[in-house]
Amino acid sequence: MKRQKDIFIHETAVVDEPIELGEGTKVWHFTHVMSNAKIGKGCSLGQNVFVASKVTLGNNVKVQNNVSIYEGVICEDDVFLGPSMVFTNVINPRAHVVRKEEYKTTLVRRGVTIGANATIVCGIELGEFSFVGAGSTVTKDVKPFQMVYGCPATHKGWVSRLGHRLDLDQIGDEAKCPQGTEVYKLTRKGLIVL
Repeated sequence: MKRQKDIFIHETAVVDEPIELGEGTKVWHFTHVMSNAKIGKGCSLGQNVFVASKVTLGNNVKVQNNVSIYEGVICEDDVFLGPSMVFTNVINPRAHVVRKEEYKTTLVRRGVTIGANATIVCGIELGEFSFVGAGSTVTKDVKPFQMVYGCPATHKGWVSRLGHRLDLDQIGDEAKCPQGTEVYKLTRKGLIVL
């Protein structure tokens, strides 16, 4: 097992080999991490989490209780996965049809927040620092800094890197994050940091 120092694995957790676990990562109660998963530094896998084989989690990924992360999911650094959210990896699952060769990749870019009980349908990309509201079902790509929620999830606004809603309505509008120093501008392609 390829492990770095300062890793905590609760005695009830199951961590299959081979696996990569980064320094400072914590694996809590009743969690199962399958072989060939790659988990970066400073991650936290809460109680009753499932991480499938070949999943990749970057550094500082926070996975709350009861989350399922299936094969095909890639999370970059600083991702937050809210309680009981779930990823899928097959578009048309059937119990009597084996579709392991049809798993689709889902890419969760740096700094994304996914709220509690959200479902992320496979084969999409969640852009940097985007925000998915609790209970949402995401069926298509989400732009960087975009806030989406609902079932299916739709555009509801824009957020800063720190997760604050920005008052932007029209192309060309600019807004400053209330907690930070960054200024954002709405363009035809989406939000940019000035």
